[in-house]
Amino acid sequence: MSMNGMLPVLVGVRFSKVGKIYHFDATLVPDVEIGDSVVVETARGLQIGTVAQIFPTPEEIPEGLKRVERKATPQDLLIRQEWQAKEAEVVSVCKARARELGLSGVKIVAAEYSFDGTKLAILFSTETDERVDLKSLRQDMQRQYAPAQVELRQIGPRDVAKLLGGMGACGLESRCCSQFLCEFSSISIRMAKEQGISLTPSEITGMCGRLRCCLIYEFQQYAEARARLPKRNKRVVTPDGEGKVVDVVPLKGAVIVELSDGVRREYPGEKISLVGEPLPATPVVETEVEEESEPEEPEEESQEIGWEEMLLGEKPEAEPSSQKTQSGQQQSSPVSNRRSGKFRRKPKRKPKQ
Repeated sequence: MSMNGMLPVLVGVRFSKVGKIYHFDATLVPDVEIGDSVVVETARGLQIGTVAQIFPTPEEIPEGLKRVERKATPQDLLIRQEWQAKEAEVVSVCKARARELGLSGVKIVAAEYSFDGTKLAILFSTETDERVDLKSLRQDMQRQYAPAQVELRQIGPRDVAKLLGGMGACGLESRCCSQFLCEFSSISIRMAKEQGISLTPSEITGMCGRLRCCLIYEFQQYAEARARLPKRNKRVVTPDGEGKVVDVVPLKGAVIVELSDGVRREYPGEKISLVGEPLPATPVVETEVEEESEPEEPEEESQEIGWEEMLLGEKPEAEPSSQKTQSGQQQSSPVSNRRSGKFRRKPKRKPKQ
């Protein structure tokens, strides 16, 4: 029970059609329902969102949680539509000014006003990872759209694809990120290998230029199926004799074995056994991508789309390199040189006659 005697109410609010859900304290608006538009307090001022979840009465509201101010009135929705109508003009003006400044590698994607129009966010992306100086562009936009506070925010290629929408590489009329993906998962090349997908770039790359998000959809099922079967090049015992596994068919739960006479046959997993050891009774699936020895797809850095929080990919720190001399050759320790025989013994002197 809250301090004023009202029961605490916790709701999840979404700020875009396919966006992340944020939790807010709705104790002041206890009659809120799913689908209602509400005015909430955020780090960027008051915003309008849609209630997507209502949680059962919690024992207490987490400390520091923002609150729902009120239900959005028709006038509030009209004000937001008026500001949204000006966003296309902002994008057009910003693109023209970027061309005048010679910012050829900068792509202006979208613009978003806050609910009351006091803040304006201009979203852009770059073709390279190099930092671009946009101080002049921001100052020009600030003078153009004062008194609103203008902010330039860089987003990643996946965020750009989600904002722009369009047909997916698989042929769907709308991309997965624009339909139902609220967050981007970590995708690696191992997921394609585990499912036997061709590693041709056009087969595993999406319209954003990164690995397709759908590679993770069935990865867990393939991993569990492969865990029950022996790997390639393992020696197994079949009803027709001993042989070597040359291929795995995880969806059928079978393997293709090459027998001693060179004939290849397909056997179910329960009818074969490893030479010298039985197959595991329960599958042990390694879902940690970091344990794979093969190089992974580096994660792109992405920031917020409008008011949406995106995960920031962290690049692993480089391992310290070995010490080198000024000539560029690696130094070696005297102990290792002595063991390798690089130090030669001095020849013994002949005794004087």
